[in-house]
Amino acid sequence: MLVYTLKRLFLAFLVALTVSAITFSLTYLASDPATAMAGETASDADIEYIRTLYGFDRPITVQYLEWAGRAIQGDFGESFYFKLPVSTLLFERLPVSMILGVCAISFAIILSIPLGVLAAIRPNSFLDRMALGISVVGQAMPSFWLALLLILIFGVNLNLLPITGSETWKHFILPTIVLGYYATPAIMRLTRTGMLEVLGSDYIRTARAKGLSLPVILFKHALRNAVIPVVSLAAVQFGFMLGGSIVIESIFALHGAGYLAWESIGRNDLPVVQAVVLVFSLFYIVLTFLSDLLNAWLDPRIRVG
Repeated sequence: MLVYTLKRLFLAFLVALTVSAITFSLTYLASDPATAMAGETASDADIEYIRTLYGFDRPITVQYLEWAGRAIQGDFGESFYFKLPVSTLLFERLPVSMILGVCAISFAIILSIPLGVLAAIRPNSFLDRMALGISVVGQAMPSFWLALLLILIFGVNLNLLPITGSETWKHFILPTIVLGYYATPAIMRLTRTGMLEVLGSDYIRTARAKGLSLPVILFKHALRNAVIPVVSLAAVQFGFMLGGSIVIESIFALHGAGYLAWESIGRNDLPVVQAVVLVFSLFYIVLTFLSDLLNAWLDPRIRVG
């Protein structure tokens, strides 16, 4: 297990290094940061002054190394627009995105895994078709359209739930449903497929021949093996939720890190954009690494492979 962990840790480090380099480079390749900061009416002298002031005239390799060295220490520079340390802005906004992400992935798991298990127990039944229908609708429906639909029904017409802000737990209900429903189809289908495969295996037939009850067969023997790919998928979906929260936070006016990224893109606030993209990417890498370790613990054959 130790050797496997070190291998996955080294791979995660290489991915993080690559992501940081790409994140830093793409920001500068998209446009000239000095020109974007100076504005359309700025003169050439103003642009050159800003380029020299912020060090944009230096080689990009030197800029990246200095930026990466500060980022490791938690220093992402100062926001061009807010005139505050980027780390301060992130620590203020990140909890909202994390709460939304945790609630959304919990909602998706609680909804999709039982549906997948029930659909696998009764294949081609009404319950199976209903679960597949929920999956198809969730996959085909854009998240922003579902968000607007829920706002119209529960916020405007019925006036049951708040539609903007993040002051109370009620403000997270609609965003959680929208963001969680996005991940439900994939997790549900994978659970159903895994359960169908496991329930047809020899050791499950042996367990049935021994007279074990259905709950014991399902939850003690079948689900543990069927859920292995679901763990990896859930980790990936959680990473996608953090990145995809930009749209949902903008619709519901949740002042999280995603909404901060949206604001910073429109204002050409490069340090904030770099920091948000890097932090979200690191979350995704860490989640993938932890899911690999959990899968290796659940199935020792993975460590050998």
